Amino acid sequence: MNTPKLKNRWLIAASAVGIHISIGSVYAYSVMTNPVKEIFDVEGSVIKWAFKIAILLLGLSAALLGRWVEKVGPKISGTTAGILYGIGILGSGLAVEIESLTLFYLFYGVIGGIGLGIGYITPVSTLVKWFPDKRGLATGMAIMGFGFAALIFGPAMAKLFEIVGVSNAFYILGVIYMILILTSSRYIERPPEGYLPAGFKEGEGKIIEEDISNITANEALKSTRFYYIWIMMFINIACGIAIISAASPMMQEKLNYSPMEAAAIVGFIGVFNGLGRIIWSSLSDYLGRANTFIIFFAFQILAFYFLPKIGVESIFLIVLFTVITMYGGGFATLPAFLGDLFGTKQLGAIHGMVLAAWALAGVIGPTVYDMVKEQTGSLDTTLVIFAGLFIIALIVSIMMKISITKYKGLKVQKLSAVA
Repeated sequence: MNTPKLKNRWLIAASAVGIHISIGSVYAYSVMTNPVKEIFDVEGSVIKWAFKIAILLLGLSAALLGRWVEKVGPKISGTTAGILYGIGILGSGLAVEIESLTLFYLFYGVIGGIGLGIGYITPVSTLVKWFPDKRGLATGMAIMGFGFAALIFGPAMAKLFEIVGVSNAFYILGVIYMILILTSSRYIERPPEGYLPAGFKEGEGKIIEEDISNITANEALKSTRFYYIWIMMFINIACGIAIISAASPMMQEKLNYSPMEAAAIVGFIGVFNGLGRIIWSSLSDYLGRANTFIIFFAFQILAFYFLPKIGVESIFLIVLFTVITMYGGGFATLPAFLGDLFGTKQLGAIHGMVLAAWALAGVIGPTVYDMVKEQTGSLDTTLVIFAGLFIIALIVSIMMKISITKYKGLKVQKLSAVA
């Protein structure tokens, strides 16, 4: 009986990038806001609701469908994501053509949003299983694709709107996304049971550190470590999204930038968001996941406190861009961290449940920023409040580190007692 040929794990990673770079085009939404609002003859804020619904559905569908994704496997869930996201974009073109705002919300926000959520978690748990030795690097590559997608599809979108019109641009993009996701999903699959990369098999010398536990999603929900990481992600996302959404007016206020100059810097935010995903997640393979998050929060306490007080342009931008790398880095380091904490048994489901923090933080972060800024009129006060939130995140991350150390110690004691 012939043993099926083992797939190339780096091509599996490339397939994961293919899925994430397609669904990550949602981050280029601002490019379509003006052309679409002119067709519907409404304010930009009305059109932005489709994006808000999509991100909300991303978080909710990832949380609710994570178990299903784990059950059916990446090929089926990836195919489903490709069909849903493709239909969402194609349907948006139809909604624009017949000028139905309700249909636009339905296709882009609801159907596209569910495709986003399924597509986001589909490749991640698979990659963690293929790369037990380089979890951070592998998940960082895929999620970097999500962060960089706007740089690729943003200009392409703008050009298509100009050349073929808005509705036709949606049709073309919908077909491109669907083909890219469906093609990538055909190659991606789980590794065989007990898979270890070359050099790590018994007798070959290299050893992979055992996960802290290997438990189900229901069991993870009973663990304090699940709630620690949920709080850590919620604060990192809420504060990061707030600073991203306010970056342009903040630079105009603090550095006296013109709107055009500020807009150019906002473009660089996308670059550092993407770079942070691969750099920090790769570093976490060496620094340790818990230590990486402790670095994130310790730095951002100081960054958010001092940022409004910095008048030197170069230092202001260095601090701002570093914060953005940590925002992106949190997303990319998360799946590897969850694998370390809870194993790979139901990693997709657990990852989905933690991503509910994204749905909530995406609404709460910018809202808190706007409310405090409006009531106090002070950027300093607003960012000091976020610095305070990072103090909470730092304390929780240290508690996580202590919890992991204690758990590992107990494990060693139990093994010694058995021996």
